Amino acid sequence: QVQLVESGGGLVQAGGSLRLSCAASGRTFSHYAMGWFRQVSGKEREFVAAINWNGDSTYYADSVKGRFTISRDNAKNTVYLQMNSLKPEDTAVYYCAARFSLVLVTTEMYDYWGQGTQVTVSS
Repeated sequence: QVQLVESGGGLVQAGGSLRLSCAASGRTFSHYAMGWFRQVSGKEREFVAAINWNGDSTYYADSVKGRFTISRDNAKNTVYLQMNSLKPEDTAVYYCAARFSLVLVTTEMYDYWGQGTQVTVSS
């Protein structure tokens, strides 16, 4: 069982930056691929970014490529999402997810999900 707790969300002006963190419980964090997703109320959840078990492979949605960076620290059981040049359309609840896999996963086929953290970007 893996528990995920996101933090770092908040209100920021367009063009600003935020760094989301996702702390995972358990001793086998390095056995899990991690991902970030986001959801706007009334819309489907969408993929944002993914990272493989050791961080040497990442993948991004086209909408965030060049602005967001996913990374992980296996010693701290934490995955991060650095979000720069934020836009109002980035406003959403952001979720991290974990899948028992060595390769990154870009679909919603994850085993565990966090509770989400709200990111609001004002224009």
